[in-house]
Formats: sequence, C-alpha cells, structure tokens
Amino acid sequence: MDKSNGRWEWLSYGLVVMAFTHTLTHVFAAIAPTLYPEFITEFGLTNQDLGLIASIPSLCSALLSIPVGLVADKIGAKKMILLSITVAISGALLVYTATGPVTLILGLSLLIVNTTIYHPASYSFTSFLFKPKDRPKALGLHGAGGTLGMTLGPMSLALLVSSFAFKWRQVYLFWVVPLLLGAIAVQFIKYIPSEDVSTQSAEESKGQATKLLTTGMLLFLIFGAVRSMGISMNSAFMNVWLADTKGWDVAFRGIITSANTLMGLVAAPLGGFLAARYGEKRWTVWTLLASYTCYALAYLLPGNTTFIIFYIASGLFNFLSMAANSAIIAKLSPSKQRGLGFALYFLPGSVMGAIAPLIAAFIADTFGMYNVFMACIGVYFLAVAVLQFGVKIE
Repeated sequence: MDKSNGRWEWLSYGLVVMAFTHTLTHVFAAIAPTLYPEFITEFGLTNQDLGLIASIPSLCSALLSIPVGLVADKIGAKKMILLSITVAISGALLVYTATGPVTLILGLSLLIVNTTIYHPASYSFTSFLFKPKDRPKALGLHGAGGTLGMTLGPMSLALLVSSFAFKWRQVYLFWVVPLLLGAIAVQFIKYIPSEDVSTQSAEESKGQATKLLTTGMLLFLIFGAVRSMGISMNSAFMNVWLADTKGWDVAFRGIITSANTLMGLVAAPLGGFLAARYGEKRWTVWTLLASYTCYALAYLLPGNTTFIIFYIASGLFNFLSMAANSAIIAKLSPSKQRGLGFALYFLPGSVMGAIAPLIAAFIADTFGMYNVFMACIGVYFLAVAVLQFGVKIE
C-alpha cells in the first residue's frame, strides 16, 4: 500500500479521532430523554409540550440535513467536525443557562444539529479509508464510539447527580471540556481523504453505486424512516412512563439507559466483523428481528427485572446491526457524493424525530401512554419487512 500521501500513515490516528469525536457527539442525545420528567416538573410541561420539545430539535436537524451533506462534500471532514463541536458547546451552554422552554428548546436543538453536521463528514471519512470488504469492520469501530457516547451521557447524569450532588444543568456544563479536547485532537489530523481508496479491485468495485437516488437507496431510506418513527416514539415517553408507573428516579433511569447503549461497545464492532462475513442486509434483518422481539417482550411481560433484561437485550441486537447499516449506505452512495449519501441516511431519523413524538403524544393522551409502546412494536416489525422485501442490494 502506498504510504506516500499519508493515507495509511494517519489511518490509525484518524480512526481513533473519529471514534472519540463520535463519542462526544452522542453524549447529549441520551441525556435529554432521561431528563424529560424533570423538564415536566421544572417547566410545567404537558404531554403535548413534551412532544414539541422532543420534535423541534429533530425538525431543525431535518431541515439542515441536505445542505449539510452538500457542504460536507465540498469543504471536507475536518472543518465540518470542528463546526459540529462548536455548535455542541453552544448548545450545552444554552441548556445550562435555560430559564424557560424557549431557551431549553434552542439549546437542545443545537445539540441535535451538532450530530447532523458531524455524521456526513465522519462517516464518509471512515468509509473512504477502507475497501468495501473491510468497511463494515471500520464502521463498527467508529460506531462503537457513538454508542459509548450514548452510554456516557445518561451514565454521567446518574453518577454526577447521585454521587457528586450535581444539578442536571451542571452535567451539560461538565461535557464542554471534553468537547474542547476533541477539537484539539481533530486539528492534528494531517490527511483527510475525499474519495475511495484507489487500491480497490474491479471485483470489489462491482457493487458500488454510480448514482445516488436509486430505487435501492429510496427504499432503504423508507426503511430508515419507519424504524426511526418507532425509535422516536419510544424515546419521547419511555422515561416518563418509567417514572410514573415504576417510580424509578433519574439516577436509576440513567443506569438503565446506559446499560442498553453499553451493549454497543462490544456489539457495534462485533457486528461489523459478522456483517462482513454474512452480508450486510442479511445480518441487519437477523439482528433487528431479534432486537424488536426483545423490545416487545420487555413491554408485554410483567415484572421490573424482566423489563430490564429484555430492554438491555434489545439494545445488544440493535447495535449489532449498526455497522451493517452504515456499510449499506456507503455501498449505495457514489464516492463523490458520500457525504450527501450519509446525510440522506440520517434524514429520515430527523424527520421522524420531528413527527413521531407528536404522534406519540396523541396516542398517550387518547389511548394511554402504554399504547405508545404497543404502536412502536408494530412499527419496528414493519420496518424489518420493508428492508427484507423491498431493499435489493448487490
């Protein structure tokens, strides 16, 4: 392999930095849902108000997804990642100083927009460094950084509040210093690739897309939209339901949420290796079927211990599919439009993140909060059906 251009010389460092900054990007995503019961109490919110707080940040993300993807392909990963860190710091400071719902929503919106800016740049950077056969493995390691962030967010909330007498606002301030360290680490990346490795053989190039908006891509985005609807509906009201029906406090809820995402530290890279062996689509279908079965059992079977076991198991199988999903979108995206491809990949999540909490709020008010999770079960299995019977991948 040619090292003269620095591509392989900086491979290890670049991948480590991507994983580290991915951790920081996702720290805040799981903190806010854990705090929804506290937001209701402190700001006097209704279910509909909570739906808006959950949906507005995602709406902002959805509106910016396509422009951000286009910009990522133009200016490169390094500048985009530094911009995302700046936005995250601004959002954390706004949430820390929030005195009302408007300021809170603005801060939370910036923290979600931070991920919208970050993802196209970091995922395209990582995918460019590896051949298609090795891509799931690299994306699995990169994804493990994101799951670590999802774990550290609620875990830090539980630890700092219960053991160090932090207020919930101070947890947001706590993470500003690591963000600054992440910005420094990015500055030391010397080489940023902008296209696939040139050592790819004709056989390896065979399944690579030559245009972006194919039938396969559109159906895969529909799969992502349906799946994201279930994720957003669950996220909006799970912690409220746990607080109301089980009486679990913010520290214990943070531990449960962290345990679910902690599975990703092992499952994300392991899933990448297994997806490379068994095929990205097949592996995704298998693991998501297992994940959603465990999710259904968590809510359908009685008992707190049963809920915890199956909820954590659902996270394990969900994260086993993470690298395969990312590898699929890399395969469906032309090299020169990889940033836009990943922006499209995350767009359905942003759109459903804006719509689904409002739907969940309507279900909660009309049919009872428990039925939100029954709706999620149906939506999840519908998503798997779309992937299995609709998406064709070479």
